Amino acid sequence: MTEKHKILGGKVYVYMRPGSPVWQCSTYLEGKNRRVSTKEESLTKAKDFAEDWFFRLRQQKAEGTLVTGETFAQAAKRFTDEYDVMTEGERNAKYVQDHHARLRNHLIPFFGKMAVKDINAGTVQDYRIFRLKNDPNFKPPSRSTMLHEIVTLRQVLKTAMRQGWIDHVPDISAPFSSSNKVVHRAWFSPEEYRQLYQATRANIKSAENPYHKRLAEQLHDKVLFMANTGIRPDEANWLEFRDVEIVEDGATGETILEIEVRGKRGVGYVLGATFF
Repeated sequence: MTEKHKILGGKVYVYMRPGSPVWQCSTYLEGKNRRVSTKEESLTKAKDFAEDWFFRLRQQKAEGTLVTGETFAQAAKRFTDEYDVMTEGERNAKYVQDHHARLRNHLIPFFGKMAVKDINAGTVQDYRIFRLKNDPNFKPPSRSTMLHEIVTLRQVLKTAMRQGWIDHVPDISAPFSSSNKVVHRAWFSPEEYRQLYQATRANIKSAENPYHKRLAEQLHDKVLFMANTGIRPDEANWLEFRDVEIVEDGATGETILEIEVRGKRGVGYVLGATFF
């Protein structure tokens, strides 16, 4: 049976859970039950702690800094639990780990104790300024890094909305932002491609020992493979032997490669010409 004591006219309870050597305290304030461990084994010290804790809460309420509702840290925990389960096998593991790293290193240290309902365009702008100018633990992020962090933040807020903790996701787009520079992906002309594979072939012949020759052969094969399939460098790096199958194309009768490409959005399929 839980041992319980009232203090401050019943506004605060000090109690000890079965099997625990330390006292806990609780109160009901601003529509929410609040609990904390006193970390004290002495009842007298625990009551002193509980009184101080209660009056700090009252002071925060008066100053308008009292957290009411679920916190960002709670929403982030819910998001990561859901995301890991719901995207199992559908998102690249590195992409999922990046969400965890952004939350752990940047977002939770800044927003963690803040109620999700109090996060708005202004607080997010404060976060941008902090990351760009005042974060002592990390160098200022690039534009794309900052964008990825805001994407993770938005995912957590969407999770909070699904739970009913907020009724909408605020507009957290960057103010005063200039339009992104349009970058066209480069490609080789036929002559440039010919020059490239001739150079990698010559590199094999100029290798001075078997080890360097083997590396040069692999580089040459990778150039041919990527050019004939059109897959991206990161997709090529993740590729495994089991992902590639040599098949007969029913439409043309040609021998082609059927490739399972694992990207950040899951598995896609690429058909490429064979070159052997």
